[in-house]
Formats: sequence, structure tokens, C-alpha cells
Amino acid sequence: MAFSKGFRIYHKLDPPPFSLIVETRHKEECLMFESGAVAVLSSAEKEAIKATYSKVLDAYGLLGVLRLNLGDTMLHYLVLVTGCMSVGKIQESEVFRVTSTEFISLRVDSSDEDRISEVRKVLNSGNFYFAWSASGTSLDLSLNAHRSMQEHTTDNRFFWNQSLHLHLKHYGVNCDDWLLRLMCGGVEIRTIYAAHKQAKACLISRLSCERAGTRFNVRGTNDDGHVANFVETEQVVYLDDSVSSFIQIRGSVPLFWEQPGLQVGSHRVRMSRGFEANAPAFDRHFRTLKNLYGKQIIINLLGSKEGEHMLSKAFQSHLKASEHATDIQMVNFDYHQMVKGGKAEKLHSILKPQVQKFVDYGFFYFDGNEVQRCQSGTVRTNCLDCLDRTNSVQAFLGLEMLAKQLEALGLAEKPQLVTRFQEVFRSMWSVNGDSISKIYAGTGALEGKAKLKDGARSVTRTIQNNFFDSSKQEAIDVLLLGNTLNSDLADKARALLTTGSLRGMHTLSFTLCY
Repeated sequence: MAFSKGFRIYHKLDPPPFSLIVETRHKEECLMFESGAVAVLSSAEKEAIKATYSKVLDAYGLLGVLRLNLGDTMLHYLVLVTGCMSVGKIQESEVFRVTSTEFISLRVDSSDEDRISEVRKVLNSGNFYFAWSASGTSLDLSLNAHRSMQEHTTDNRFFWNQSLHLHLKHYGVNCDDWLLRLMCGGVEIRTIYAAHKQAKACLISRLSCERAGTRFNVRGTNDDGHVANFVETEQVVYLDDSVSSFIQIRGSVPLFWEQPGLQVGSHRVRMSRGFEANAPAFDRHFRTLKNLYGKQIIINLLGSKEGEHMLSKAFQSHLKASEHATDIQMVNFDYHQMVKGGKAEKLHSILKPQVQKFVDYGFFYFDGNEVQRCQSGTVRTNCLDCLDRTNSVQAFLGLEMLAKQLEALGLAEKPQLVTRFQEVFRSMWSVNGDSISKIYAGTGALEGKAKLKDGARSVTRTIQNNFFDSSKQEAIDVLLLGNTLNSDLADKARALLTTGSLRGMHTLSFTLCY
């Protein structure tokens, strides 16, 4: 059954109170929103009142209710997906990119449209995805292949509209029956034919919502050890019921630092806390990574420019002074110095030997019956923004691991097929870099090859960062919190957003296999 606009929204303006009902072709029941409350009506109850309602619009799905706090007033908006496009199928599920949304006020007079329009721009940016299956059990895009085999709960780090679910949860509505779950990042899916079989090559990047924001508004870490621009990227190949998955992570330097003032050209880095005040958050960050992913190797791509050099030295000093000094290796690789003009020879000759240990961490492999291999750790890569240089190095590591993934799946026997996979993943890594860059910096990635193109994007980034990112940051805070707060308060509010069961961090080790 093809995916279509399966939801229809009706409203009743007169007589008061204002009321809205949502029906879907998949259910006999409907949802009713009235006087700030939500109820599930039976088919008979719906038919008894439906004649007094008029149609508003059709939608592909519901994202939940945005609760916007304006002083003493709480506004509620039903958020709907009204446009989407398929990016491909993974097993029984189809993955869609959100292209347009609609906000319907749950009271007659809607106000504060400006702020709502900014949230809509964020949701319509092309960076949000959901999965759908005709069977009713859809792929959870927040979970990588390893966790989807081990756990059946959403990874809330990558569940971007969880606050929109809260209003319905409060009234006892089963959100899984009615609402979609959004992931922010990038999803690329390609079909590659291997003889009579179809393999699916996928690259999925999941951006964390725990310290979300734009380039110069959100930097470094917060007190919980959550860092800006934290992204889990999964390079995965599906073949029949088998799956091979390789995970890498990126994230801002886990210290308290910022780049204040108008940013043009060189960006001045300032440490906003002293050494001792940085240590607790630094330790929390790496303890969390170990709990989630296992062993860690850091690839630090910061260069010799004044601000970067200072930040890099601080990063190294904190690691040496921390409890993680004995079991986390840091590889310092001045990317701009080593890879001039986009020439990648030194990634092979200098970087690869230093991170050979990451090969021992392996990858996840499920043969259709049982887990045959596990990935026992991850490479954590960073530069200043965790964008262009980081993506280049992650692509290099991903392509190095690809041959081993294909070998496990029995797809490495024909050199032409291996070459085809390499070409496809190289292209997807390039698109992946653009996707993550657009979210955080407002433009596609800088490639280091085409100077004119990179120069134009660099100018666009400067304009975006200085003049438009503050409103985008507010919109992200509204989406995640229902309010606009400065980043420090936003982090605290986000931590208190939901109950332990909803916000509980997965502490199951990434190395655990059954």
C-alpha cells in the first residue's frame, strides 16, 4: 500500500468551544482536541458529531502538539506533515524527507505567527526524516542497526519531536498509534544490484537534539557533557535479511568555549571557563561515549592557527589530566597543513597507520539469524565546527572499512562490484557533508578543491551566522522546548523536559551482544 495523505483534519468554529478532530483511514477512532484537552473518540462518537465539523486540510502525518509559552499564556498548535518525498526503502520501511508542514492553532484566534513561521522554516529545511511501513511497524530511524537488534526503545538523543508528543501523552493517548517520530540529519539510500540480489547501501547521520543549535550560538559542551553538533553516522549495507553496519561519531571539543562577536574571516576562540571548571563536563562526556559505544579513539583535526591551536592544546591537556588518559588515544592531525588543496595522500600515509587500531573495533554484522560480529568502539572525529574536515576524514575511514563489510556479506568476490559500492558511498559521503553543514552552518560543505565555490559558500556562511542564526536558534529552542531561552537555560530545561522513562539515557554498552 502506497504512502498517501491518510489524515484528515476538521474543525468546528460555532457554537463554542472551538474544537478540532483528526481522523485517519487506518483507524475507526479519531482524535478530538477541545478546551486544551485531547481525547480518543470511538467510531460511534465520531459519527454522532462529525456533521457539525468542516474539513480544514489533509496531511501525511501528525508530529504532535507544539506548546508555546508566552508569559502567562500557553498556545497550542497541532503540527502536521503536509509535504514529503521518499528517499528510499530499507527492508519493510520507506524513509521520507519532510518538505512542508502546517501548524493549526487549537483555539480560534491564533497569534505569534512570526515565531511559528520560524519553527516551520526549520522543519521544512529538508533535514528531517521519518519512516513508514504499511505493516504498521516502521523502522526507528533513531536506532542504528546494532541497537535495533538489542533494544526496542527509541534513542531519545535523536528523537527531535519528543516534546511535541508530550501533550498527547499527558492525556493518555498512545502516541505510537497517531504520531510520527522525527530524526534530524541526513539519509542517503541507494540500490546496488549484486547478480540476482538487491543490496541497499545506506548512509544515515543522526544529529543529537541534546545540545542543538547553530554554529556560533552553540559551541563546546554543557554541564551534562553534551556537545554541540554531535552526530552519529552509520554506514550500513543490507542484503536480504543480513545487515552490516559501521558507526562513527563527531562532536565539538567537549570544553566550555565560544567565538563571540561579529565573525568575519578568522574566528577568535575564547575559553569561557577555567581548567578545573571544565573537568567535570569533560569526564561526563567521555564516560557517556564509553557507555554508549565502547572504546574510543579521538582524531583531532584542529590546526595551528592561534584560536584552533589554543583549543587543541586545551583538549589534549584535559585528556592527559582525566581518568580517560590511559584508555583513550588522541591522534592529532593538522588537516589543513597535511591535506592542502584536497590532496588526500597523507590520509593514507600518515593518518591511517595511527588509527589502525580502529580496524580492530570492527563493525556490526547480523547474518539474518544471529549476530556474528559487534563493533566494540568508535572513532570520535572533530575539527572546529565538526563539518568539512571531519566529514572528509570520516569518509576516508568509512571507505577503508567498507571492504571488510562487503567481505562479511559475501559481496567482495567481484572487484567491479566492490568498485561500484566504493563509488556510491563516496558520493553519499559528499552529500552527507552537505546535509550536516546546512543544519549547523547554513551552507553546504567546503570541499577544499573549488576555490570560487568554497569562497561563495564561506561568504554565505558569514552572512548566515551573523544575521540569521539567532532567529534559527530561537526556532530550534521552541521546537525542542516550547520556549525561547538562551543556550545554557535551554540545556537545563531540556534535561528536565520529560520523565526518566522518556529521557532516560541508554546505558547498555555498545559492545553487548547476545
